[in-house]
Amino acid sequence: MKTDIQIAREAELKKIDLIAEDAGIPEDKISTYGKYMAKVDSTLLDEKHDAGNLILVTAITPTKAGIGKTTVSIGLALGLNKIGKKAFVALREPSLGPVFGMKGGAAGGGYAQVLPMDQINLHFTGDFHAITSANNTLAALVDNYAYQNRNNENGLSSIVWKRVLDVNDRSLRNVITGLGGAGNGVPREAGFDITPASEIMAILCLATDIDDLRRRLDNILVGYKKDGSPFTVKDLGCGGALTILLKDALDPNLVQTTENTPAFIHGGPFANIAHGCNSIMATKMALKYGEYAITEAGFGADLGGEKFFDIKCRHAQLQPKASVLVATAQALKLHGGADEKMLKEENLGALKDGFGNMDRHVENLRKFGQSVVVCINRFPTDTDAEIALIREHCEQNNLPFAVNTAFGEGGKGAVELAQVVVDTIEKNPSQPLEFMYDLNMSIKEKVTAITKNIYRANNVNYESKANKAIKKLEEQGFDKFPVCIAKTQYSFTDDAKRPGAPVDFDLTVQDVVVNTGAELIVVIMGSIMRMPGLPKEPAAMKMDIVDGVIDGLS
Repeated sequence: MKTDIQIAREAELKKIDLIAEDAGIPEDKISTYGKYMAKVDSTLLDEKHDAGNLILVTAITPTKAGIGKTTVSIGLALGLNKIGKKAFVALREPSLGPVFGMKGGAAGGGYAQVLPMDQINLHFTGDFHAITSANNTLAALVDNYAYQNRNNENGLSSIVWKRVLDVNDRSLRNVITGLGGAGNGVPREAGFDITPASEIMAILCLATDIDDLRRRLDNILVGYKKDGSPFTVKDLGCGGALTILLKDALDPNLVQTTENTPAFIHGGPFANIAHGCNSIMATKMALKYGEYAITEAGFGADLGGEKFFDIKCRHAQLQPKASVLVATAQALKLHGGADEKMLKEENLGALKDGFGNMDRHVENLRKFGQSVVVCINRFPTDTDAEIALIREHCEQNNLPFAVNTAFGEGGKGAVELAQVVVDTIEKNPSQPLEFMYDLNMSIKEKVTAITKNIYRANNVNYESKANKAIKKLEEQGFDKFPVCIAKTQYSFTDDAKRPGAPVDFDLTVQDVVVNTGAELIVVIMGSIMRMPGLPKEPAAMKMDIVDGVIDGLS
């Protein structure tokens, strides 16, 4: 089969103004970026409209190779259009760090891609650059304030704001700034996060309009004064400057699929260190113009799915009509104890033993009131016997089931999935959302609600640093925000090497950080990294440009 970039290069793209016209978006409400990309004026969301059917695509606990949620999400949109439904997909933007690191591109795959994939995977419309610039402008202004007020009562006792880059660079996790003499600033320990981990990324994705964006930016906590009180962007006085840098990035991006259907791509927080969902505005834009809107949440349903419901849907008052749980035979075999190097070999025993992981995710989704459709993202190495065993298990447990082959067949390969989803929504739609916790609970009560009901942990242990942070947040009145747990995506536990559906385990909270602008309490479990490192053989080493054509981007 051809590579992703070969398929993308051979696709016949429509000009973006025609895509907008097909979607029903007024021509004067788009700003084009070249021939095939555009920004859509977010003020369109001020107009009243009937909401379409929102579908979440989530997954079982993934392998290091992933599950293929993006491919399934795009494929489902293609399949729905194949059966006569007007369906749009709303996805996150890829991060350059993983693109040049281990993962490669993140614009779907095969014949289920969003295009132009090379531009989407690289600089796109500049949203990530705007977020990085706003984040680092704030960092420079905070450091300057600390320097200018270092010898008076208005000075800062500590700075909590970090710089970011959209690069996997482990060397920048912990740095010392301000070295070289008094003229170069105040020396202090600092560090870098990756851009998707920036609070400004979360703010962009949770903002409902430019006024809400400005309000959230003003509320960002950047440090503490000498008297111990919080010091915010509003205190610093630079909220207007940050809003200016982000005003264009706030508008959702419009592109197209391999079958020329509209797609919104906007925002890109990771789900293991942030809330893992695309922007509220892009999702609402897909709902405004589509009969069906498909969106995804990062990694497994225990991370991205839970945050989608408890954070994004709660804030935006969204009500998904169904959730698609994506699985692969390889991931099920891994969770059933198969050797990671032998996952392409038929192993019905391991496959059956891996159902525990899938069943737990189904049970968890139903706790939120969701109607669940199980989708097997089929790979060429999957045998008919494996697929039959998965189908049999789903039928025995009254689970709607479909096989997705959109990677190799485009929308045709997702028609079965599309029809099962439509039937589920029409006959047994999701119930009103039931959140996992009440916002008035204490921080620890919220964490317990998630870890007991979603992860199945026995106990949660808090290191002294975390306990001190919680006490401080409670004293300052920052304890009523939703909880965003940062932990490994490869296990229900905080140990990446414990696949399957483990029980009788403890979790350890290393630290608790408040994002007062994004209005999130980030709870850090295990050895999670907010700045990834590069693998031994980065994907960047296989990329080149020959005669003006990009090669190796997949």
